[in-house]
Amino acid sequence: MRIGLLECDVIAEKLRPIAGGFPEMFGGLLAGPLPDAELISYDLYGGHVPASPKDCDAWVCTGSRASAYDDEEWIANLSGFVREIHDQGSPFVGICFGHQVLARALGGTVEKAPGGWGAGVHQLDVVVEPRWMDPALVRPNLLFMHQDQVTSLPDGATLLARTDHCPIAMFELGSMVGLQAHPEFTPGFVAALLDDRIERIGAAGVEAAHRSLATPTDEAVVGQWLSGVLSGIR
Repeated sequence: MRIGLLECDVIAEKLRPIAGGFPEMFGGLLAGPLPDAELISYDLYGGHVPASPKDCDAWVCTGSRASAYDDEEWIANLSGFVREIHDQGSPFVGICFGHQVLARALGGTVEKAPGGWGAGVHQLDVVVEPRWMDPALVRPNLLFMHQDQVTSLPDGATLLARTDHCPIAMFELGSMVGLQAHPEFTPGFVAALLDDRIERIGAAGVEAAHRSLATPTDEAVVGQWLSGVLSGIR
């Protein structure tokens, strides 16, 4: 199985010793449930758009410091490719920025979160359980790091999960799933991001997010869920 990793940013060199880059992070998330999968990286941030959705069996789109509504050529190209994946019916998982690009490319809206940054550990409230949510877990805790969020879904999409701070935290549209959280991150990586972004997030928000990192999280379960999506379970 070939999984195309659409990299939409570059992990800062000073942070790479914590958990590596996106290939290492997503490789670690998917290695258990999909041990034989091959992860193929594409530098979307650098302008490398795959030739066709058929180049890989499934696709993962990463987070980014950019906003899905930024007027950047590479984001427009990515959005076009996401629409091609949708038309092809290939499995796709969008994480954070990838979740937002998925929504916006297919007709939804993305805006700055009215409550400010969502950072640290937050609990998802699962409202719909597709077959690939196996094992079942209705209130998983996951790591978040975002300033934008999806504020309306594309036509035909199904809301799967929400949080207190993010009403559209996970959704499904055909073979494609968006998730606002970061199951590929580690608590240590998020802690370093918080320290690096204190001026952007604010001291009080960073302090609260740091405290939340003591909460156990459920990346392993959600990694199994997303592996089911990528494997084509419907």
